[in-house]
Amino acid sequence: MADKEATVYIVDVGRSMGESHNGREESDLDWGMKYIWDKIATTVGTGRKTLLGGVIACRSDETNNDLAADDESYEHISILAPLGQMTMSTIRNLTSKIEPSRTNQGDILSAIVLAIQLIWVQCKALKYQRKIIVVTDGRGAIDLDGLPGIVEKANELGIELTILGTDFDDPDYGFKEEDKDSLKATNEKTLRQLTEDCNGIFGTLQQAVDELGIPRIKAVRPIASYKGFLTLGDPENYETAMCIDVERYPYTMAAKAPAASNFVVKADMAPAESSARPAPTIDDDMEARGNLAAIHNARTYQVKDEEAPGGKKDVAREDLAKGYEYGRTAVHISETDENVTKLETKAGLSIVGFIPADNYDHYMNMERSHIIIPQRINDKAVMALSSFIHALWELESYAVARLVPKDGKDPSLVLLAPSIERDYECLFEIELPFAEDVRAYKFPPLDRIVTISGKVIKEHRNLPSPALQDAMDDLVDAMDISEFDKDDEGNPAEYAYMDNVFTPLLHRINQVIRFRAVHPDEPVPPPYEILTKYMNPPDELMEKVRKYVEKVREVADVKKVPPKSLSKRGRYRGNRKEEKPRSNLDVSALLTARNKEQNYNISPENAIPEFKQVLADAQDIDTVKAAVNQLGNIVQDMIKFSLGDAAYDRATEALEVMRTECTELEEPAVYNDFVRSLKESLLKDVLGGDRREMWWKMKKAKLGLIDKKASEASDVSEEDAQTFLSSK
Repeated sequence: MADKEATVYIVDVGRSMGESHNGREESDLDWGMKYIWDKIATTVGTGRKTLLGGVIACRSDETNNDLAADDESYEHISILAPLGQMTMSTIRNLTSKIEPSRTNQGDILSAIVLAIQLIWVQCKALKYQRKIIVVTDGRGAIDLDGLPGIVEKANELGIELTILGTDFDDPDYGFKEEDKDSLKATNEKTLRQLTEDCNGIFGTLQQAVDELGIPRIKAVRPIASYKGFLTLGDPENYETAMCIDVERYPYTMAAKAPAASNFVVKADMAPAESSARPAPTIDDDMEARGNLAAIHNARTYQVKDEEAPGGKKDVAREDLAKGYEYGRTAVHISETDENVTKLETKAGLSIVGFIPADNYDHYMNMERSHIIIPQRINDKAVMALSSFIHALWELESYAVARLVPKDGKDPSLVLLAPSIERDYECLFEIELPFAEDVRAYKFPPLDRIVTISGKVIKEHRNLPSPALQDAMDDLVDAMDISEFDKDDEGNPAEYAYMDNVFTPLLHRINQVIRFRAVHPDEPVPPPYEILTKYMNPPDELMEKVRKYVEKVREVADVKKVPPKSLSKRGRYRGNRKEEKPRSNLDVSALLTARNKEQNYNISPENAIPEFKQVLADAQDIDTVKAAVNQLGNIVQDMIKFSLGDAAYDRATEALEVMRTECTELEEPAVYNDFVRSLKESLLKDVLGGDRREMWWKMKKAKLGLIDKKASEASDVSEEDAQTFLSSK
């Protein structure tokens, strides 16, 4: 479970924040809000109710706070968003309110006092991480009265104060503003001292904005997946058996990209439809802003019944029996029989053996890793597990254990590896594969060829020559990046260090979501530089290895293969180049001769292969049209004489092949004409009665018209194709 947080953002919206400085095109306020919006959007994206946030505007035109009635120093300070759960509605309201004011009146220290009050009223003595983040340019007047009291109260409540200033001096980051006016310099010194007294963070906004492009690693509070005993032997029957109280926690977790949400156009829905829902998130805002509605799945169960309409009748889930698929047969297993097959297990972690560390292959690691630590506030368990860890470490061995995290769970074999650091000791636990999980494959050697008779050949056209081997070795050595980079002192360092390489998929999607939440109508920004930096080799390295690449190309006699045509249109336009088969038997010619003898007739029993063969040998468009007509008649017969939906799958498969072939031949009109007539026949019940279920299958498989996106030769737009499928 993650910690609870309460963060108040103080934004300086004074008139001076509407100006631009140091060559920036955007105003200081817009520049500073990049950091604030990123923080707020990240909070909204989590959807957690325990992440509280509030926004206060300092040096605003209006005054909106309870303290201003008794003290004039709180004037020109407005609470734009009270401390609470932040949603998309909060962002929408803030975007319309945060803009440069027409005044420079307002005290930033009074705004900090107001933020402290908001946190105290909301959190009281509860366990929260309390934070105040201030963005200001330091150009407003500051009243120093009561400054010691602010420091005392902030430290008492454990508030982490962060002050980020536009163009504030930061020697550690290497930034210093020239020709700074005296008021800003004095305020900057005052705010720096305030953060030092509060053990907070003081920095320049330039660093904060630059570091937005560095993905943040999500840290969560781990939850124990096992609390029990680590045993060696049987402690119930033998006093000499080892039994240690331990706890198991996840060590690493794979971060997953946010899943997409499904929506449907609310064209046919009543405007008054509504239902109780939780607080809106980013996905909920998409539904609220557009003509969209969330998709809710409904599941029905049907069984065959010749007397029911359509040959099927609906049944309740409670009336169904549980079964398992065995081949093409559904095997029913009663609940009593199924209980017999279940292995009754009890939670436990018992050691079954030891292996030398050198005998373990790391490719056997499965799933994510965990750590085993002693039970907290148990000195005896701490001492016992420490002794066991040191014994494994000194003997350079690993332990193999049987793990059952909870009663009734399936057992698994795990590897326990010792880890001894300066600050802590633990056991790393990694799941091991069973015999059924391991697949052994044999591959031929790369440096020789072994014939069937056992003869070893070391010189062959498929084996690299010594010259090619040497050239490739030189190329690989030249592409070494283990010391290609430089550290801060100019010494060789590893390029693409693991901690600096991030998953582009995960962090790019999160970047776009955060931006879209705040700027729904603006173009999506390019990816952060850190995400694309390691997608391609550095230019300096490529220039260095160019000569080695040319050497490999020369020795290996590399030749460019001419590109293949993506279209099959030319094969019946008279410009197809005949390829001579390597053997004397031309199978294609034999099949072509057979088809010509049968006048390209397609039989219903072997419709799809014969249809493909006819198109492969087609020399003109008339042959293509004739083949499509024949397959179309076969499809219609399948539907017309189908018992219920027995032949619908075969008909759908034939339509998919027809659509694919016509798309590749760049003759979409032939297919489109047939599909239009087929739809009309299905909806008018002229193919043996009500066959609307077949039209539903065609819609599900997206076997509508071929549009311009699928084939440039089509005259059907994407909108027309979508309308064709959606219409009834």
